[in-house]
Amino acid sequence: MAHAPSRPSPAETITHAIIQRLEAGVRPWVRPWRASAAQGRPLRANGEPYRGMNTFWLWLAAEQGGYRSRHWMTYRQAQALGGQVRQGEQAQFAIFYKAYSKKIEAADGQGGSSDEQRRVMRSYAVFNADQIDGLAADFYPEMLVLVPPSDELCPRAQCFIDRLPARQRNGGDRAYYDLRADMITMPAIEQFDSRASWAATLAHEAGHWSGHPDRLARSFGKRFGDNAYAFEELVAELTAALIGADIGLPTIHLDDHAAYIGSWLAILRQDSRALLTAAARAEEAAGFLLRATNLLPVATDQKAAA
Repeated sequence: MAHAPSRPSPAETITHAIIQRLEAGVRPWVRPWRASAAQGRPLRANGEPYRGMNTFWLWLAAEQGGYRSRHWMTYRQAQALGGQVRQGEQAQFAIFYKAYSKKIEAADGQGGSSDEQRRVMRSYAVFNADQIDGLAADFYPEMLVLVPPSDELCPRAQCFIDRLPARQRNGGDRAYYDLRADMITMPAIEQFDSRASWAATLAHEAGHWSGHPDRLARSFGKRFGDNAYAFEELVAELTAALIGADIGLPTIHLDDHAAYIGSWLAILRQDSRALLTAAARAEEAAGFLLRATNLLPVATDQKAAA
């Protein structure tokens, strides 16, 4: 008797969607939060920002659905707020980890046992506010109005730049983080299209800086192309996207982004959970950097730290 194919897990669904976008040459964490008048992280019904993989997944879902609102909520939450999901609208999902205790028998054969704490991924259905009628006006963003880019950073972005404790030097035509010297090197601001592009590049390199052994202690890899190197670049890329969403910076393209995308695809095809791990590391790095610059948002998402 043939067995029905098992449904893909949330991790597999998310990874498959990201792979499709990367194969098309698009990094889905770059555009969605910039393409709407409502910039920033996706928000829960109560205004708390999503974290980790939920941030990138709901950005992607908003882009694919053409939604402009940042707000996502369950069917019941929409009703409690006086709204009604329109007939025929399809839900997306958000993920969270549920902790549980499992009794483990002792391996010594003496009959003892111990409780081991484990976590399992779960998902729940959410709708974007653009799929819901009757909500308060605050849930619906204004139409996007294109304005010429200013050469001035917004106050939060300027504070991030001013307070970043990383050692820096200016010069040359490359932006990079030197792990051995524990120093960020940046080209002169004048070499960038705008001050915001320069600041976004610095945020990317600051993501690398956060992984130093004396800070978050990530593995950096030995050369371009190996998995650890590619994974660290992915973490820094996602970190810059999160930082940008929180302080108001664009996410710029890397010089060799096609080569990076190829290496990222190799990792994601090998392990459907690699992207979730990268997002978690990026969330950790973004939090570290925002704490270091005293810019950590007051609202936090305790339910979904995936």
